[in-house]
Amino acid sequence: MGYKENGAGSTTAPYVVTLGTAGGPRWWTDNQGQPRQGIATAVVVEDGWYLVDCGSGVGRQIRSAGLSMVDLKGIFITHMHSDHIVDLASLMLFAPFEIKDSQKPPIPIFGPGSRGRITPMSPRAQSTPEPVNPNDPGAGIESTFAGLVSAFSADFNDRMRDSLTPGPYDHFAPHDIEIPETVHFDPDENVAPEMDPLVVFQDEGVQVRATLVSHHPTAPAFGFRFDTPAGSVTISGDTAPCKNLIQLAQDTDLLLHEVISLETMAALYTDAAMLQATMDHHRRAHTTAEDAGRVASQANAKALALHHLVPSHAPIEVWQKAADAFDGRLLIPQDLEIISFERSEQDDTVDHSAA
Repeated sequence: MGYKENGAGSTTAPYVVTLGTAGGPRWWTDNQGQPRQGIATAVVVEDGWYLVDCGSGVGRQIRSAGLSMVDLKGIFITHMHSDHIVDLASLMLFAPFEIKDSQKPPIPIFGPGSRGRITPMSPRAQSTPEPVNPNDPGAGIESTFAGLVSAFSADFNDRMRDSLTPGPYDHFAPHDIEIPETVHFDPDENVAPEMDPLVVFQDEGVQVRATLVSHHPTAPAFGFRFDTPAGSVTISGDTAPCKNLIQLAQDTDLLLHEVISLETMAALYTDAAMLQATMDHHRRAHTTAEDAGRVASQANAKALALHHLVPSHAPIEVWQKAADAFDGRLLIPQDLEIISFERSEQDDTVDHSAA
């Protein structure tokens, strides 16, 4: 697993593990045909770690990275798209068999609250589909977790009553991130109003702050920053270039930013209406490599790692275009790479590492 040696000055340096680096609701491969797992990132600080997003395959990637659920101190969900939460269910279901410490308090899960109203129809639509779950069409993390518990009620009841295993709320405690009314958030008209970052979690090793980012129409959507005494890492979540994220990431030691290749994505669609509507979304809700480089430069980030690659099989040269706007250290990691975010007084070297 690479990159850690490029930045770590001590064995206790904080680092991330790129558990999964692909974005979008697909089972992707890289440009060499090797699988990339769904988006998920472990932030490791001393003897504990924190998970950002639960993309496809996250459980096996946690095991492959040598991480233990016993040491997991918090889960942070950037937004409610399926590629970011699809394997939250597997963590919830398998936790009783991975966590043997009966005294471990429930792991907090922080994520968006309800959208509050159904997503507007695309202006390109020719008809209006029936809404799914019309009573809560934009469910947040608390109600989504409750829905998963309900969906797997047969399994939970069987194991709790027959095998005496703990229940889902014994291991996890979901929390909707509350947006202050003074922020003037609106899920249709103002998804990322300028705001000061919110402290959503703090323990002895880390402070975690969140800010609204621009992933319209998916809202609320968050970016997260982890500050430790030894360094900081900022994770963009899915977003277009966003002032809030630039503010959150100011002087960060490592910025992990999503990235899209619009040209490569456009070539994947055969249905004209879906192509037009989907590309409308991609243009307003995601970030090209060049723009990710600009964001990192404006934030004065010390290093930029591109992840949530969409599509992940795009040529490496597409992602390397971030270097046109960013002269710091640029990484395009594979799954299960280790990247230190230990603060350094030395100038960072440029590393346009291959995907």
